[in-house]
Amino acid sequence: MGFFSSLFGPTQREIWAQLCNEMGFQFVDGGTWKADAVIVKFKKWTIVLDTFSVSTKNSKTYFTRIRAPFANPSGMKFKIYRKGIFSSIGKLLGMQDIEIGVPGFDEEFIIKGNDPQKIQELITDQKMLELIGMQREIMLEVRNDEGWFGAKFPEGVDELYFQVTGIIKDKEVLKSLLDLFAQTLNQMCFIGTATEDDPNVNLR
Repeated sequence: MGFFSSLFGPTQREIWAQLCNEMGFQFVDGGTWKADAVIVKFKKWTIVLDTFSVSTKNSKTYFTRIRAPFANPSGMKFKIYRKGIFSSIGKLLGMQDIEIGVPGFDEEFIIKGNDPQKIQELITDQKMLELIGMQREIMLEVRNDEGWFGAKFPEGVDELYFQVTGIIKDKEVLKSLLDLFAQTLNQMCFIGTATEDDPNVNLR
């Protein structure tokens, strides 16, 4: 470890590479033009952890994100976030506020979605409740694809997506988020809203 690393702690690249070594994940060096990434193969899904930035006239804001395309024949959509963090989102087209009936959880989180019964089945899984509750900041959703400037997905394929402001360098937080993705994908299959089919989408 160099002099500045000893002063300021390990870099994001060092921590993410350590995570891959410990967990058997793949670390992808982004080089000059792309962000570094962690690739997790789970069943037929590929979970991608990376970063991106948004520039304004006077500043640049960095974000950590996690993405996983999956086969979503049911078309279920949802968004989960802590109250106060994304309070400006308001009503989303075709999505309604959902309470799952778990004391404490409904007070802390806002859930929006288009299939309240299935979303309640998804979230009330005990492991899901634990993993979501562990996150100080969370915005987890199912979205159609990568948007205007990203990959377009095949019919019936959507994306499980997480985003938070800043670069996450806490390995335990990263592990819990990747666990949350694996559990969410598993649980969506268990309740019949997703399948384990290969989505045939490459994000890198």
